[in-house]
Amino acid sequence: MRILGIETSCDETAASVVALGDGEPQILSSVVLSQIEEHAAFGGVVPEIAARAHVEALDGIVEAALADAGTSLAEIDAVAATAGPGLVGGLIVGLMTAKAIAAAAHKPLIAVNHLEGHALTARLTDGLSFPYLLLLVSGGHTQILLVRGVGDYQRWATTIDDALGEAFDKTAKMLGLPYPGGPSVEKAAASGDASRFAFPRPMKGEARPDFSFSGLKTAVRQAATAIAPLSDQDVADICASFQTAVSDALGDRVARTLARFRGKYPDVKTPALVVAGGVAANKTIRATLEALCRDNGFAFVAPPHALCTDNAAMIAWAGIERVRAGLVEPDAMDFVPRSRWPLDSVSAPVVGSGRRGAKA
Repeated sequence: MRILGIETSCDETAASVVALGDGEPQILSSVVLSQIEEHAAFGGVVPEIAARAHVEALDGIVEAALADAGTSLAEIDAVAATAGPGLVGGLIVGLMTAKAIAAAAHKPLIAVNHLEGHALTARLTDGLSFPYLLLLVSGGHTQILLVRGVGDYQRWATTIDDALGEAFDKTAKMLGLPYPGGPSVEKAAASGDASRFAFPRPMKGEARPDFSFSGLKTAVRQAATAIAPLSDQDVADICASFQTAVSDALGDRVARTLARFRGKYPDVKTPALVVAGGVAANKTIRATLEALCRDNGFAFVAPPHALCTDNAAMIAWAGIERVRAGLVEPDAMDFVPRSRWPLDSVSAPVVGSGRRGAKA
């Protein structure tokens, strides 16, 4: 089975071909074009600019992915595309392109939830068995999901305000650091004093396992304003203190879900926590989570960085998983892009997630 995957949910234009035969799955190609330069001047992603960039680049990206894989559309078994959640302009570009390719090549179309791509990547890279926990920490999402099977997910925790990656980006912007904020904050924090500022650890100690980062972001702004103008060392100390506060809060939240998993699945010999999303690359956060897993008898699984951030290989693989599970929609050509598309459609929206509910 060979599937062409297309990903355009935010600011990466991506295409990939993934194959599965009798042995291990193979990523035959994975082409990702980042739009960081287009958005850097604005300190964040501008949806209209992102959508136009996808229009300009996607055809060439798909051609490159097919060429790198040494395959043609005739040899592809299906086309999988991200249909949500994400920026609706980008989703329209990717999904409509996938529909056109599928119709012209007479191939099935698979509409994929972007979060399902992240949720199943560990099965592509590590052959992980169900069930396991997924911590997704990115610019748009911060949540913990129980992954019970393909199409079978239960949300155990989510943010009630900002996503963690968003908090990093906004902190960087307040401190005059370049976009994207995550790597900039981490770089500055390396030379900072993490004990200088006593920032709050949001939600730490609370019974509910959800996340909150807006109060921490406010505390950073107040600290920066109080000592302005900021020296380079001030910025480094604020970044280090912020990063430590985030790691402590994240560790506390995740520890509760590890204990819950142990109680729910006592017979799972080697339980696993999968961490995905761009924020998973932060070394301080990663060290905290690795230690937490080690202390609680969990395997720490983090796919390679290129497969943690947005990519099309995870979308193609999710398409393969859905085909194997018999979950391909027969009327996928009529699928409408969804800016909000929770993996767990049963759990009620949390307080603070907005009138229409959580984004995911």
